[in-house]
Amino acid sequence: MTTEPTYTEPTQTEAIRVIGRFEAGRGIPDEMRADVRMLGGLLGQVLQECGSPGLFEDVERLRLATIQAYEAESAEAFERATEIAESFTVQRADEVARAFTCYFHLVNLAEEHQRVRILRERAGKPGREDAADTVAAAYAQLRGEVGEDEARRRLSGLRFHPVFTAHPTEARRRAVSTSIRRLSELLTAHDASSDGGAEQHRARRRMLEEVDTLWRTAPLRAQKPSPTDEVRTVMSVFDETLFTTVPHVYRRIDDALRGEQSGASEPVVPAFVRIGSWVGGDRDGNPFVTASVTREAADIAADHVLRGLERALERIGRALTLDAESTPPSDDVVALWEAFSASHQDIADEIAARSPEEPHRRVVLAFANRVAATRLGTPGGYSAPEELLGDLRAVQTSLSASGAKRHAFGGIQHLIWQVETYGFHLTELEVRQHSQVHRHALAELEAGGELSEQTLEVLEVFRAIAEIQRSYGLRAAGRYVVSFTQSAEDLGNVHRLARHALGDDVPVLDVVPLFETFADLQAAPAILAEVVGFPEFRKRMTATENRLEVMLGYSDSSKDVGPVAANLALYEAQEKIALWAQDAGIELTLFHGRGGALGRGGGPANSAILAQPPHSVDGRFKLTEQGEVIFARYGEPAIAMRHIDQVAAATLLASSPSVEERTSGAAARFADIAQVMDAASRERFFQLVKADGFAPWFATVTPMEEIGLLALGSRPARRGLSVESLEDLRAIPWVFAWTQARINLAGWFGLGTALGAVGDEALLREAYREWPLLHTMIDNVAMSLAKTDERIARRYLALGDRDDLAQLVLDELTLTREWVIRLTGGTGLLENKPILQRAVALRSPYVDALSLLQLRALRELRSAASASAEGSGADDEQRRLLLLSVSGVAAGLQNTG
Repeated sequence: MTTEPTYTEPTQTEAIRVIGRFEAGRGIPDEMRADVRMLGGLLGQVLQECGSPGLFEDVERLRLATIQAYEAESAEAFERATEIAESFTVQRADEVARAFTCYFHLVNLAEEHQRVRILRERAGKPGREDAADTVAAAYAQLRGEVGEDEARRRLSGLRFHPVFTAHPTEARRRAVSTSIRRLSELLTAHDASSDGGAEQHRARRRMLEEVDTLWRTAPLRAQKPSPTDEVRTVMSVFDETLFTTVPHVYRRIDDALRGEQSGASEPVVPAFVRIGSWVGGDRDGNPFVTASVTREAADIAADHVLRGLERALERIGRALTLDAESTPPSDDVVALWEAFSASHQDIADEIAARSPEEPHRRVVLAFANRVAATRLGTPGGYSAPEELLGDLRAVQTSLSASGAKRHAFGGIQHLIWQVETYGFHLTELEVRQHSQVHRHALAELEAGGELSEQTLEVLEVFRAIAEIQRSYGLRAAGRYVVSFTQSAEDLGNVHRLARHALGDDVPVLDVVPLFETFADLQAAPAILAEVVGFPEFRKRMTATENRLEVMLGYSDSSKDVGPVAANLALYEAQEKIALWAQDAGIELTLFHGRGGALGRGGGPANSAILAQPPHSVDGRFKLTEQGEVIFARYGEPAIAMRHIDQVAAATLLASSPSVEERTSGAAARFADIAQVMDAASRERFFQLVKADGFAPWFATVTPMEEIGLLALGSRPARRGLSVESLEDLRAIPWVFAWTQARINLAGWFGLGTALGAVGDEALLREAYREWPLLHTMIDNVAMSLAKTDERIARRYLALGDRDDLAQLVLDELTLTREWVIRLTGGTGLLENKPILQRAVALRSPYVDALSLLQLRALRELRSAASASAEGSGADDEQRRLLLLSVSGVAAGLQNTG
């Protein structure tokens, strides 16, 4: 009889060796490994200095145990890690959870810093490995396929339109994000200083202070943020990154396309970025977003961009110390100065005294003064951004004519790009409301009785839109997204309500249908064909040269029929809508309601763009960006530039003949596979979610209910009061809950059965190579599966008394993993994506530690709920531990909902 070997606590030397071997085995670059070790060492020092007695040692014990369990895949080692997590008091578990969460923030920072380091090293190097997915490379390929003139025309029409949303998927507090940003700056300073020098020592000392701040900052929000708080949080991205970064993206592309001519003549790159926002405008299911909030959101955004323009004008104006003799002004510039002097004599005299015989400097500083007046609402301000653009172009022409071309197409061009991109509004604020709310409001209005508060609020929104347009221009607001569009009447109702609110003096409205469920996606072409015949739609499309925008929802369609069938349905809907628009001569923009998580349409945007049907992109790509994705993609300048360049490149290339031929040819060639996969995956998904008692079982085996207690965002987590029906559950907590349980079901369930139903491995390998849609789907599923942990998942599933449903999930997990590995090659997940594989593997054992702490808290809460409906103080402690672990797991996995 063989006995199991007993577990022996490793010595400190053995522990260091295990941890070092684990880190080395992840293939981490030396510079990043040094950063991780330094930051981790600083955290360890803080825990020893500030934590309670023995905390550091307990953190290290659990860290070592989870690494051993992960590396060896040993049941004994995993049980040992579980025992350690279970042995802590609630107070100690709380501290340990906070320590691991801090560690994840620091690892994420080190990884971001490494990305920036690589991007800076590659910048400007010919033949760098990422050159294929830049706008310059895409333009070169397009020019080779369609010729110079057509390529230039397509470049001039390029548009990338991210829309920031306040969906509650950023688990970090803003204070934590700010602390991490300060650490990032200190890490850069540390890199730039000489080894062992005073500056490096100073940077390290300040980093230690900042890590101490991070440790002492409460990781959970005390209360939910208001919609206005969410607006201000998003504004920080503009202030710190986007306002100055986007013009640099344009310049870098122009440099790549034109070489030395860039900056000395008219650029060929248009201001192709437009930033949208639902923050303060999205009221679907959020009673806290009111008309007054929408007005305030527009005012806040305008204040930020006007301050930014004022500072930029002052900075560039002060640098234009070109004297009148070497650079004589044009008559237009002279006239601009004389007009300003006549109306602002005192200010003009002050500017002139500081800028003697420097006419261009004087007039640009005068523009700064006028922008300030615009912001403050005092006399002398600009009436519209087009007026400022006209003034800047007059200066540009004057400088160019005087021979100062580098100034004309350098700093002045940057200002022009900023005004073209952001206007006086910064973000194009969009309103979203549910179609059912509109129907209810119209029924009340037509009944003629007393109006409810909800209906009065619906009407007030149109008045708010009208006010915003009068203050900041048509681009500031006007898109009105109708959630759950199920008929053409749902769209016509928006115009009817606008007339009820304002009579004939209605604002300009672009009404955007949002097709979300599987049935709505199928009905979309017929609904669109009907609605373009409505008078209000015909009038607006005539004014915009026959443009139309249509939004597609990824979240609810995936929750409706499963991720595989939803992806196939979305492709088919786009294909049919694009074909209808092309036949009707309509310039279509498809608006993709993608989330950060894979179950909500997440994953790399550029590969998704290149997998779209022919004519569904045509040089225009619009999508939602939310929560942690906003800060991950746009929070750091170098990463933001890279992301925008990649997405713009894919957007430009998607309509090239070669790409369109590849996607359409593959879709036709593999149509039979798609049909089999659709039917099989949907049947499998329904077998799970339509099983009796599934909804309450789901709430039991995941922390879905507790997630609703997190103060993530102002929007409620669900539409109803219970989880008796999935229809009442929002897509975000549906995804978030499965992620926290380390199952990630929303991102992959049904794919294994779908591939198994096809069965022909050789054919599927061919499809994976040649069919962009399937390739993207499988790669995204591979990443989702890599973040699952079957050992942890089994323990969550055991919380529910339904072995049949638990086994169904586990069987599908095994089947899907097997098929994905077979198609992608190798013996494990993500072997074809080593950098991503490294990032996931580096975090996984540490996420396991937090998952074990979360499980113990969840079991305690479930037991307490069964024993008593009253609850206790102990429940509050367990609930806090659970919420801390939720925040930590989100940081470790780098996605929530």
